[in-house]
Amino acid sequence: MSKIVQAIFDGQVLKPENPLDLAPNTRVKLIIESVDTEDKKPLSFIDTALSVKIEGPPDWSENFDDYLYGGLNIDNK
Repeated sequence: MSKIVQAIFDGQVLKPENPLDLAPNTRVKLIIESVDTEDKKPLSFIDTALSVKIEGPPDWSENFDDYLYGGLNIDNK
């Protein structure tokens, strides 16, 4: 049986955040993976948009509706 369990290390032992369905003294195999708990500043819309790296025609912003609704064809421009 495999199960992912979140736990907190108190300096001596790992304490699961939720009860485990295990009998006392059951041997288990642990793989330790640190969870990043730092509060990260959310990306702005501009940062997100730039990270996507979308490519389009040079007049995309001017003719967006035409490209979106079929008035212009990106491949033929």
